[in-house]
Amino acid sequence: MRRKRQGVKTKNKSITKVINRRYQILMAVVFLCFIVLTVRLYQIQVLNHQEYKEAVIKLSNNIVEGSTAPRGRIYDRNGKLLVDNVPVKIISYKKPIGIKTGREVEMAYQVANLISVPFQKLTEKDLKEFWILNHAQEANQKIAPEEWKQLEERKLTVEEIHDRIISRISLEELEQYQDLDREAAYIYKLMNDGYSFSEKVIKKDQVTDEEYAIIAENLTSLEGFSTRLDWERYYPYGDTFRSILGNVSSSESGIPMELKESYLALGYTLSDRVGISYLEQQYETLLRGKKTKYKVGSNGSYEVVEEGTRGNDIVLTIDIELQKEVERILEEELLSTKKKDKYTDYLDRGFVVIQDPNTGEILAMAGKQLKEENGEYKVYDYSPGVINSIVTPGSSVKAASHIVGYETGNLKIGEVRNDACVKLAATPLKCSHTMYGNINDLEALKYSSNTYQFHTAMKVGGATYRYGTALVIDETAFDTYRRIFSEFGLGVKTQIDLPNETDGYKGTSRQSGLLLDFAIGQYDNYTPIQLSQYISTVANGGKRMKPYLLKAVYEPTKEKLTNVVYQATPTILNTLSVDSIYLNRVKEGLKMVFDRGGTGYGFISSTYQPAGKTGTSQSFVDTDLNGEIDTETLSTVLVAYAPYNQPKVTFTVVTPNVATGDTSFLQMSKINNRISQKVSQKYFEIYK
Repeated sequence: MRRKRQGVKTKNKSITKVINRRYQILMAVVFLCFIVLTVRLYQIQVLNHQEYKEAVIKLSNNIVEGSTAPRGRIYDRNGKLLVDNVPVKIISYKKPIGIKTGREVEMAYQVANLISVPFQKLTEKDLKEFWILNHAQEANQKIAPEEWKQLEERKLTVEEIHDRIISRISLEELEQYQDLDREAAYIYKLMNDGYSFSEKVIKKDQVTDEEYAIIAENLTSLEGFSTRLDWERYYPYGDTFRSILGNVSSSESGIPMELKESYLALGYTLSDRVGISYLEQQYETLLRGKKTKYKVGSNGSYEVVEEGTRGNDIVLTIDIELQKEVERILEEELLSTKKKDKYTDYLDRGFVVIQDPNTGEILAMAGKQLKEENGEYKVYDYSPGVINSIVTPGSSVKAASHIVGYETGNLKIGEVRNDACVKLAATPLKCSHTMYGNINDLEALKYSSNTYQFHTAMKVGGATYRYGTALVIDETAFDTYRRIFSEFGLGVKTQIDLPNETDGYKGTSRQSGLLLDFAIGQYDNYTPIQLSQYISTVANGGKRMKPYLLKAVYEPTKEKLTNVVYQATPTILNTLSVDSIYLNRVKEGLKMVFDRGGTGYGFISSTYQPAGKTGTSQSFVDTDLNGEIDTETLSTVLVAYAPYNQPKVTFTVVTPNVATGDTSFLQMSKINNRISQKVSQKYFEIYK
C-alpha cells in the first residue's frame, strides 16, 4: 500500500516538474515576443516614425501634386545668366469633390463674364456637348421611342444614343449661342479636360492684371478656381546659343508622345513639363524642380503637405560673349559671301567650334544656315549641325594619315618623295593641287601634298605601284586607317553631352583607289565636333578628351551660386597608341602649315602662334531634293590650335559647298579664311 502511494507521489512530482518546465518555456517565449514587439514598436514609433507617418497620410488622404515646379537656371562659365524663369499669371480650376454638372456650368458663365478666352478654338462638337448640358429635355426628345426601346433591349449602347443626339443637333439650334455662351462653353470644356483631380489651366497667355485680380476677389463663389503664378523660360541673350539650350514642353502639352515611355519610367506624369531637346533634355533630372504636394480634404479643400522647390542651377562651359561674337561673325560672313563672292550657288551653312584641348570644354559652338525667302537670304540657327551634320574633311585629316604611315612603318621621319601625279588603270590622274617636286614629310603637311599620302596608303595596303596599271591592295588597310583615325575621334561618337550625336559616315566600298581617297579625307565623312576632337587630340599630345558643356551644378538659391553639387572633371576617352616622337613630328609639320607658303598662311595671325591643317574637299549636294546627290561642290575646313608650344585653344571652322565643283582654287571664296581670322582674333581679345 505504501509502495503504491510512493509511486503515485513520484508520478505527481514528475508531472509537476514537466508542467513547471513547460511553464518556464512558455514564459521565455512570451518574454521573447515581448522583446521583439518592443523593438518593433521602437522601430515604428521612433526610428521609422516619419516613413510610416507619410505612409499613413498617403493611405488615408488623397494626395495630389501641383503643377510642374520652376526649373533650374542655366549660366555660362563666367556666371552670366543664360536661362531663367519668369512668372506667368495663371487662372486654373481643380474639380471639387461632389460638385454637380449644373454648378460647373453656372461657374463657367460666371467666369466668362469676368475674363476673355479664345473661344474660337471651340469645335462644333464641343458646342453641341455644351448644348446638351443646357437642353437635356430637348436632347432626349431627339431620340425616337423605338430607339429608347432598343437601348433597353441592349441593341443600342448609351454611346450610340449620345452620338445620334449629337448628329441631330442643328446649326440653327447652335446659332442661338452668343459670344458669352461660347466663352462659357470653352471654359466648361477646359474645366473638364484630362484627369478629374488634376489642375486645369483656364487661362495662361496674356492674363491681364484686372482679370487676375477679379478672379482672385471672387474665389469664394467660384469653388475649385484659383489664381497662381506659373513660369516660362526666359532667355536674356535672345537667340544666342538658343537651339543648344533646348526647349521645355508647355503645361498644356505635357510630355510629348515620343518621349512618353522614358519619362514615365522615371516617375513623371503625362502632364509634367519636361525638357524636350538638347541641354534641357540632356540635363532634365538636374534642372527638374520638385512639385508642391497637396492633401485633398473631404470638403474639396487643398492643404500643402510639402512645398515645392526650383530645380538645380547648372553652369556651362560656354562663354556667352564669345559665343555671341562667333554667331555674329558666321552670320555676317555667310550673308556677305553669298552677295559678293562668285560660284557660291550652293553655299548655305557654316560651323565653328572653339574648344579647350586640355579639358574638352566647349567654349563656343555655332552653326548658321542660309535660306532664300522671297528673293532674300535669311539666316537661321543651325548649331545642332555641329554634332549631327557631316562634311567631307579633305586634307584637314592628313595629320592622322601621317600617323598611320609612321605607326605602320610605311612612312619614315624625313622621308623624301617626289610629288608627281599618280595614274591608276582606267582612272584620271590623281594629283596634288600643285606639283611640288621632291618634298619630305613635314613639307607634305605644309603644302598639303596628296600624292605623298597616296604612296603611304599604297604601302599600308601592301600594293606595288606602277604607272597606269591596276592597283591591288589588302582590304584590311581600310580597317587600319579607321582604327587609328578613331583614336583621334574620327568616325566614332565624341560622347559630347548632347542627345542625337551622329558618328559620321563610313564608305562601304573597298575598291583600291578609294583607300587613296581615304588618306586625303575624300572618302569617310565626319561631323564638326569630331574634327574638333581630332585636332584637340593632336594639340594636347595624344589624349582624346570627351567634349562637354556641363561645367558645374549648384543647389537652387535666391542669391548667387554658392553650394556646388557637382563639378565636372576632364575625361580621357583614350590615349593615342603612337610613339610621341611621331606625334611631335606631325605637330612640327602642322606649325609649318601657317608659315609663309603653307596652305594655312593668313588664316590665323602669326601673333597667336597657330598650328593646324586646312582642307579643301570635293563634296556633293542634292540640288533637286530627291534624296540623291547630283552636283559636285567644294567644301573647306580649318582645324587649328594655338599657341603651338603650349596649346590652350582649338579652332574648327567648316564651310560646306563653298564653291561649285568646277571652280578653280584661285576663284574659290575665302570665307573660311575670313571666319578663321575673325573668330581667332575675337578669342584672343577676350582671353589675352
